[in-house]
Formats: sequence, C-alpha cells, structure tokens
Amino acid sequence: MNRNRNYMQLLAFLFFVCTMPSVLPAEEISDIEKDLIRNGLVNIQSIDPTIKVELKYSTEDNFLGEDVYGDLTNCYLQKEAAVKLAKAQKFLKEKFPEYSLIVYDGVRPRRIQYKMWDIVKGTAQQGYVANPAYGSIHNYGSAVDLSIVDGEGKELDMGTPFDYFGDLAQPRYEKKFLKEGKLNALQIKNRELLRDVMTKAGFIYISNEWWHFNAFEKDAVKKKYKIIE
Repeated sequence: MNRNRNYMQLLAFLFFVCTMPSVLPAEEISDIEKDLIRNGLVNIQSIDPTIKVELKYSTEDNFLGEDVYGDLTNCYLQKEAAVKLAKAQKFLKEKFPEYSLIVYDGVRPRRIQYKMWDIVKGTAQQGYVANPAYGSIHNYGSAVDLSIVDGEGKELDMGTPFDYFGDLAQPRYEKKFLKEGKLNALQIKNRELLRDVMTKAGFIYISNEWWHFNAFEKDAVKKKYKIIE
C-alpha cells in the first residue's frame, strides 16, 4: 500500500516538474517575441537548443553602434527555415562535433528595418541596409546571418568580422584575395565549411556577404510568407 502511495506521489511530482517549463517561459517572453510567435515564427533554439545565438542588433556591437532590437534577444525564423538551420547544425557536428553555428541575425521586423534605415540614410552605410519600402528576406523571417565557433566558443577566422562592409568579405573575390595574400587558405576553408553545411541543408548563399544565407529565393519567399511588420 505504502509502495503504491509513494509511486503515485512520484508521478504527481514528475507531472508538476514537467509542466512547469511550459508555464514559466511564456511569462518571460517579450511582447515582440509573442508577436513573432503569433505570426507563425519559431525560436530556433526550440528546434535545436545546441545552436548558439548572439543577436548583434540587440547589442551595440554592430556597425550601427546602437541596440535597435531591444527585447528581441532570441532568434526567430519561419519554421521551415529553422528546420533547415537545424539540419545545417547536424551536418556541421557530423564533421566537427565540437563546432557549432552561431547566429547573429534572423527575422528582422520591418519596423526595426525602418529604424536602421533612419540611422544610415544619407550616410556611406546606406547601401548596406535594404530600403524598408521594399523589404528584405530578413523581414520575412527567411534569412539568417551566422558564423561558426569552436569548442571554446571562439569564432573561426573568416578573414573579416561579421558586418564588415568591404570587398574582403565578399565570396566572389576570395580567389583574387587568396592570390594577393589578403586572405589565407584557412580563412577560405572556414568560409567554405560554412557554405557547405548551409547549402547542404537547403540555404542559398550570396556573393557579397560570407555570413548571409537565404532559406529560399526572394520570389518564393514573397509567395510563401507575408512580411513581418
């Protein structure tokens, strides 16, 4: 009898513990994240918690020098894009178990795009921020900016930092800069590793930023999803 009572108490305790996380995090989610969830986006770490996240625009450590994301500190993407990202992490860990993807940017609501546009408008940096009137794939939750870190959390050497706006960051010039000694073989190998796992997972890389990948072509994104305001 005592054994049965103890068993029932254990079951009740386990039920209490297992249901707690589903209640507490909901109270901690910021209003902007609740809005993203209502729009069908998912926190990428709910798909794969091993992916590291450091949203640069939620800090002052970015080319704007301002925190424009505020309470948005988790990376959200359309679910299909998030699943692709989890596949890329899997492919990376199959090659190098100690490595991890680290995400610097995901969805960017258009209201934040307007903030960024206001900061750069009329400056030399204007060409690096998409005009919010037309939107970018980030605004649809279908683009991601990222890199790779080693087992100690140190970013692999990619030849330039994230958001370095110059020719050295552009994949289309890598062979040229390798010949000129401005990039070395290891830096290009690290970029190729990132491109390899991301494209294998279904992402598309672009020719002018080593860190940026689209989950779909722009026309397909506009047909599949609405812009996140």
